[in-house]
Amino acid sequence: MALFALLREAAPAMLTGAGYTLLFALAAMIGGMAIGVPVALMRIAPVAVLRWPATLYVSVMRGTPLLVQIFVIYYGLPGIGIEFTPVTAGVLALSLNSGAYLSESLRGAIASIRQDQWRAGFSLGLGYGQTLVHVVLPQALRVAVPSMSNTLISLIKDTSLVSVITMTELMLATKEVIATTFQPLPLYLAAAAIYWALSLVFEQVQRLAERRLNRAHR
Repeated sequence: MALFALLREAAPAMLTGAGYTLLFALAAMIGGMAIGVPVALMRIAPVAVLRWPATLYVSVMRGTPLLVQIFVIYYGLPGIGIEFTPVTAGVLALSLNSGAYLSESLRGAIASIRQDQWRAGFSLGLGYGQTLVHVVLPQALRVAVPSMSNTLISLIKDTSLVSVITMTELMLATKEVIATTFQPLPLYLAAAAIYWALSLVFEQVQRLAERRLNRAHR
């Protein structure tokens, strides 16, 4: 009974934090896609001057911890006159980080499309960009959906890291409740259950997207 009373007391704050977590994750998903798609196209561009900065960006984002990236954006950039609110810094860091992984998923999917698909487009009189958009990308997207979806689902869990810059989300809300109740174990387990539930919802969305794309392909 004491456990149920504790969870009932903590529920409003934790569910509010979960709502913010969902909003931040969705914003970072949109930002990550907006960054990842053009970076992937730059990575496969026939012009080296486009490939180099995209390659450097992906290497830096994948080679450094997300927590360090959050600290650099929120605590480091003010040193050169660039300041962000916790929400902006958190969403920006999550978007930049996920964009690198999404770009690699899409680049790998594009690379998996057979070269005869490119040649077929060229034989029809299509240019490089037209062949990419109308022939290659629709096929690559179907291949990329599972790995891209996994990256997007991981954003749900990665939002917990932005609590270190006092960005209100599920983990920070849980810590605040623990500070008043002194019951860390059940509340951390409850937070884990909420993260799991949110991930399960996105996994279902992923499966629906995969079935839809496979049906369209057939």
